[in-house]
Amino acid sequence: MSVDLKEIKNEFKKFLKRKNMKVTQSRLDLIDLIADYGKHFEVEELVNWIATRTDRGVSRSTIYRTIKLLQEFGVIKEVIKLSNRTIYEFVVGKAHHDHLVCVECGNIIEFVNEDIEKLQDEVCEQYEFQPIHHRLEIFGICSECREKKVT
Repeated sequence: MSVDLKEIKNEFKKFLKRKNMKVTQSRLDLIDLIADYGKHFEVEELVNWIATRTDRGVSRSTIYRTIKLLQEFGVIKEVIKLSNRTIYEFVVGKAHHDHLVCVECGNIIEFVNEDIEKLQDEVCEQYEFQPIHHRLEIFGICSECREKKVT
């Protein structure tokens, strides 16, 4: 699925204007940077990665504030809460999926299981509940970490 970042940025500009907020180049650049990052992230991890890209400096406070705006706008989502960590992902162009999270190494495995999706729909129907969205996180220990403990 192809992602049109130019169109996303145009829509984000409209979103900011509706909220009477400034449209800044730093905010728009952040969309490109998050899309380039290409994996799940904690905000501080993203801040550090952006700092290594000397050609595109964005302040820490701008990143934190813009993450909240991009979340409200719908291009990034909080996908995992683990202890005091919050992990996000850029969701544009990605189909719904769930996550397996290794509590040892932090590895995140994305998966789709139609049986789980069907079961969730059945449960909602059973309780006459209208779902808006959901996320499934399964925490455990990945095969690599289990193998390290055995050897």
